[in-house]
Amino acid sequence: MRYLVAAALAVVSVVIAPTPSLAQTSLSGFGALPIDHLSSLGDSGVPVDFGGGVSFEIAPGLQVLGEFGRLGNVMPKMLETGLAFTRLDVTASAFYGEGGVRFLAAPRSAVSPYVEGTAGVAHMRFGVRGIGSTTDAIVRAALNSLNLVDTRDPMFGAGGGVLMKAGPLQVDLGYRYKRIVANSALSSIIGIGQDLQSHQVRFGVGARF
Repeated sequence: MRYLVAAALAVVSVVIAPTPSLAQTSLSGFGALPIDHLSSLGDSGVPVDFGGGVSFEIAPGLQVLGEFGRLGNVMPKMLETGLAFTRLDVTASAFYGEGGVRFLAAPRSAVSPYVEGTAGVAHMRFGVRGIGSTTDAIVRAALNSLNLVDTRDPMFGAGGGVLMKAGPLQVDLGYRYKRIVANSALSSIIGIGQDLQSHQVRFGVGARF
């Protein structure tokens, strides 16, 4: 819970932070291709990652940002590969909220490379399929009763890319790495000692004002 409170405070502070008169605010939405889970994109319940965010310029070349989104698949590759040879389908996805900072190399240019770092909380969701509809329902009900299906774990992110601006329009092409630190019982079991993570190629579109 302390991670959730910390992340909420971070995002709120981003939203209410005062900005200079020349500072810009950006609102954007994005879709992302999880390049480390391409083999699972055809599976039901494993959509392309998506989300949205807001950023504020607090100094030339420096922005604070808040972001909310969904990671469609954060299963460890070792476990995902092993389950491919069975009828069992274990899913792990996450909704998340995070805040962070972004550094732009050319903030007043129409094209600016950038790097960023973020921290927040992931709301993990686990599911089981492939052992019969009745059994699947029983397993999920049991996990829910033990408060294991819905877990909240700290997460960290990093990335970079290029921002392209034309008037109020802003386009973002970049890469993101998201890592969830498993600190709950089921997250640790699913993780089997590996990181719950996602490598994304991202495309975003937003407006500046």
